Amino acid sequence: MLIAVFIMRYWNRCLLRILLLLPVAAAHAQPIVFVPGKTVPYSSSATVTTLAGAADSKGSTDAVGPDARFAWPMGLAVAPDGTLYVVDEENMTVRKITATGAVTTLAGTAGSKGSADSAGPAARFYHPVGLALDAGGMLYVTDADNHTIRKVSPAGEVTTLAGAPGRKGSADGSGATAQFNLPHGMAVDASGTVYVADTENHTIRKITPAGAVSTLAGAARHKGSVDGQGANARFYHPAAVAVDGAGNVYVADNGNHTIRKIGADGTVTTLAGHAKRHGGADGPGASARFFFPTGLAVDAIGNVYVADYLNANIRKISPTGEMSTLAGAVLQGGHLDGPGPDARFQGPSGIAVDANGTLYVTDGPTVRVIKQF
Repeated sequence: MLIAVFIMRYWNRCLLRILLLLPVAAAHAQPIVFVPGKTVPYSSSATVTTLAGAADSKGSTDAVGPDARFAWPMGLAVAPDGTLYVVDEENMTVRKITATGAVTTLAGTAGSKGSADSAGPAARFYHPVGLALDAGGMLYVTDADNHTIRKVSPAGEVTTLAGAPGRKGSADGSGATAQFNLPHGMAVDASGTVYVADTENHTIRKITPAGAVSTLAGAARHKGSVDGQGANARFYHPAAVAVDGAGNVYVADNGNHTIRKIGADGTVTTLAGHAKRHGGADGPGASARFFFPTGLAVDAIGNVYVADYLNANIRKISPTGEMSTLAGAVLQGGHLDGPGPDARFQGPSGIAVDANGTLYVTDGPTVRVIKQF
């Protein structure tokens, strides 16, 4: 079984980060080692290209397309005008990418960790992972190792919405009285309500626009794979969330290798995959298999897209529950642009979809684009 993807800096974070397959320290990050898998032929109308960054080179350079550098981009969101926002986890910054691939740094300074609320380069993050964009252009960031939720204005002004730096826990409450434990993926709905995958608490949290935090599903520090209502449900290191127009919340349940769904009434069901059974099979419902899914997006008609990290591919779940592979090949890692079945990914982590169905994926030190025809 593949268990070690990155060498971590602190032992007390090792187990969680291995399960989530996320990097912590840039100085110690190592490339994924893939065990070659059997290629299963499939058809796809998707085409993959690279928007920015270089597969074989890390850094923090602001530039255009292949001249730009990222250390390890993670969560991302796309604005209606095509502007892309990305959290660069190892650089501890928030980056901005135009539709033509011009990359700039919106907030934070590369390599400088902290928790300062301020503008632009004076702001500080400590391994930001998740990112979401609301209808008014406000960005939300899960600042994982600060155990906080941050807000970033379109001008790059950073404030803390909920949680207190360095104080991990599971308390519900408002503002700094609320607590998180290594929060990762996040999403925001049309009303401005924020949803957070509170990863080490094994819960999904909900934050009102005023900063009031509650627990939507799961019970803090109780992991498992149980479907059920609210606190009776169980997750195992949830890594990402997405929300549709009807208020349904989708969860990449990383440690269970499943995709879960939380209805508007708080009822949790398993949409695809089978708990604790990893693999790369396409198919409906429980017959589908994932291998540490880490990113989620949902489009306007209800298709759910999954960044299937260790399978090194992008999956699609239709509104009827049928799962297929959109791009990449199971356990065939690399970096190759081209038609879906021929494309290769190093380890896709974050994913976003625009109004036209174009997908954006963070993959190693690059940002990829997948167009569906």
